[in-house]
Amino acid sequence: MKKGKLFRRMKLAAGAVFLWCCLAWFCLPVCSAGKEEGGAQAALIEMEDGEYAIEVKLEGGTGRTTVTSPAGMTVLDGHAYARIEWSSSHYDYMLVGGQKYLPIQEEGYSTFEIPITAFNEPIEVIADTTAMSTPHEIAYSLTFLSEGIMSKNQTPQAAAQRMVYMVFVIIAICGVVSFISKKRRNAGR
Repeated sequence: MKKGKLFRRMKLAAGAVFLWCCLAWFCLPVCSAGKEEGGAQAALIEMEDGEYAIEVKLEGGTGRTTVTSPAGMTVLDGHAYARIEWSSSHYDYMLVGGQKYLPIQEEGYSTFEIPITAFNEPIEVIADTTAMSTPHEIAYSLTFLSEGIMSKNQTPQAAAQRMVYMVFVIIAICGVVSFISKKRRNAGR
C-alpha cells in the first residue's frame, strides 16, 4: 500500500475516533459545583477536603426516573455533600431533612447539591416534579455507599475526558506526519 493511502486511512480513522469521543463526551452528564446555605446536617467523614465520587442508589417514586451514579461528592470541613443529577429536567426543588434545596444549574437535567446525612442507610428525600399537569412532591430514598467512594479522577467522566485528550494528541500527531509526508513528496518533484 502506498504511503499516501496509508496516511489518508490513518486520518480517516483518527477522525472517526475523534467524532465518537466527542459524542461520548457530550452525552455524559455535566456536573457543576455549588452549595445551598443552611439545611440538614451533613454527615462527618474522615477524608481530606476535596472532590470525590460516590455510588448512590435511588428507591421510591414511580421507578421511571433515575439519578446519576456515581454522584459527585464534595468534602468540606469534614462534612460530605452530594451532587444529585436526576434523569429529568422537571424537578424544581428537593427537601432533605425539611430543608428546601434549589437546582444548582438552570439548563439540562435537574441537579442539586444536598448534604449526605448518613452513609450506607436510606436517606428520605422529597423531590418536586413539574412534569405533570400540576407540581407533585414525590418521596424517594437515597443510599450513599461509603465503600463506593472514589477519587474524582476514577469516575467514568474523568476517563472519557482523558480519552478525548488522547484523541486530540493522536490527531495532532497524524496531522504533523501528514504535513511532513506531503512536504517530502512535494520536495521530491
